[in-house]
Amino acid sequence: MARIVGGICTSHIPAIGAAIARGAQDDDYWRPFFKGYPPVRDWLAETKPDIAIMIYNDHGLNFFLDKLPTFAIGAAAEYQNADEGWGLPTLPPYAGDPEFSWHLIESLVNDEFDLTTCQEMLVDHAFTVPIALLWPDRSTMTAKTVPISVNTVQHPLPTPKRCYDLGVAVGRAVASHPEDLKVVVIATGGLSHQLEGKRAGFINKAFDEMCMRDLIEDPLALTRFSIHELVEHAGSQGVELIMWLAMRGALGKDVAKLHSHYHIPVSNTGAGLLLLENAA
Repeated sequence: MARIVGGICTSHIPAIGAAIARGAQDDDYWRPFFKGYPPVRDWLAETKPDIAIMIYNDHGLNFFLDKLPTFAIGAAAEYQNADEGWGLPTLPPYAGDPEFSWHLIESLVNDEFDLTTCQEMLVDHAFTVPIALLWPDRSTMTAKTVPISVNTVQHPLPTPKRCYDLGVAVGRAVASHPEDLKVVVIATGGLSHQLEGKRAGFINKAFDEMCMRDLIEDPLALTRFSIHELVEHAGSQGVELIMWLAMRGALGKDVAKLHSHYHIPVSNTGAGLLLLENAA
């Protein structure tokens, strides 16, 4: 059967993509951030996952406020990137796996998750920047991708508990797939940041560090926050933590932390990185 070998959480700030595009990884500003990634790249190179489930949030490239699903999942043979207006280069398409995607969809709907299924799906920086961080050389990327988009923009948002439960259902779906596949679950976004209003530039290092610890030791504690409490503690865009919870739910009870990294500020954001190995 298919099995989840591990999970990765990483920030997806568009400025990271711009830094990569201009080769600024070793600049004084960027070096402390980028130095966190080689151990995760080494793990991926050794593990060679067949599938990368990408749990991310769309920023208007594929969905907009007039039509914004709570959860959407791709079922395409490939996923195109397009210009978002950030000045980022448009990247070549990413390979999908429709058969595996439809297995996930069938299983998640059977678990009573109402999904928007997308046989065509554009992917934005929240998808492309993490892949560029984890596989700087795309030719070494063995994994086909399955995007799962979570609404973190248009309220009401799915609760932390609902996103954790989505992850649990994803874990069941993967385990029930008959093919022998290695799957990595990658959640993007966060950590604390707010881009607008009186609290623009808000970062809460203590809360970020608590979240990174509890994701390993007691993820259910994080599911007890409401969305409004997450906004209070992490900023209006810090609610992207709910995607990290979905990843954690997919991994099961027992995990081992292989690597973590935290750096502030990165473009007014608390940037986190976490690599967990699944013990189940």
